[in-house]
Amino acid sequence: MGWTIERREWDDAEGAALRAAQRAELDARYGTDDHEPGPPPSAADIDVFLVAVDDAGHALGCGALRRLGPGVAELKRMYVIPSGRGSGVATDLLRALEAAAVARGWTTVKLETGPAQPEAMRFYEQCGYREIPLFGPYAGSDLSVCYERVLQPGPDGSQPA
Repeated sequence: MGWTIERREWDDAEGAALRAAQRAELDARYGTDDHEPGPPPSAADIDVFLVAVDDAGHALGCGALRRLGPGVAELKRMYVIPSGRGSGVATDLLRALEAAAVARGWTTVKLETGPAQPEAMRFYEQCGYREIPLFGPYAGSDLSVCYERVLQPGPDGSQPA
């Protein structure tokens, strides 16, 4: 199975459905719907929103970037449907988001995940992210684990794998 990664508006219907599925999965994992210490992303503060779509046109996953400050972005709403996990689509989405960050001059990507998401923690570590102290609204949260990756653009501006 193949896929393409498309830039979409935050309010895109397929993107919204993916985010709702992510929310339901996280609610089940954490046993509550109160598991996001920071402000939820919105159309007003998301700079980049990407959706992976399979060859049949079905949405497989999504991810977004929110600018935190000069040179720094936060990865938000990274999600792949269960049937798409292990296929490589998550890695392609993440690398496309990193390339978008580099194109905007952002040199660091930070993210927040949590202890009920060990697969996500392993994924980010395998993709070159390192655990960092809790930052911003996540400081002091028992539900948060934070990571970052400093991006090193290639000579042509591309993001290396």
